[in-house]
Amino acid sequence: MIKAIKKHKGAILYGSSLALLLLLLRWLEFRFLILSTSLDIYIGIIAIIFTALGVWLALKLFKPKAKTIIIEKEVEVYVTPSPQFERNQKELDNLNLTSRELEVLELMAKGMSNQEIANELFVSLNTIKTHSGKLFEKMEVKRRTQAVDKAKTLSIIP
Repeated sequence: MIKAIKKHKGAILYGSSLALLLLLLRWLEFRFLILSTSLDIYIGIIAIIFTALGVWLALKLFKPKAKTIIIEKEVEVYVTPSPQFERNQKELDNLNLTSRELEVLELMAKGMSNQEIANELFVSLNTIKTHSGKLFEKMEVKRRTQAVDKAKTLSIIP
């Protein structure tokens, strides 16, 4: 191999110098291209960055939410007759509920809306909302479902 290099030393030197000169010319051409179109390149880079940022943000903001599928099945439910309901008066006194608040709670347990409860008790909707708010405060709950569940657990309502 060393013999081949010595034999073709001139050709190798000539080829290397041509390759180096070609590299120098390409570098100068690239440098000229960068200097002459630098503003266009910077604007293009900024446009690409903002486009990528916009696409990323759109994907984050408008990500499809989890789809809930409700499947209804008919199931036979066997209800055993429960013994006579006995109200826990001690817990009722402990919570300090008024008779009207207890009425509102019982109607909530039947699944009535505030408007339906107001119609049933012949009072305004705002009055029912006030009773509900005080009821939630006394029972230390935030929702009507929690109030009904807690009242059933404490045996205040059937």
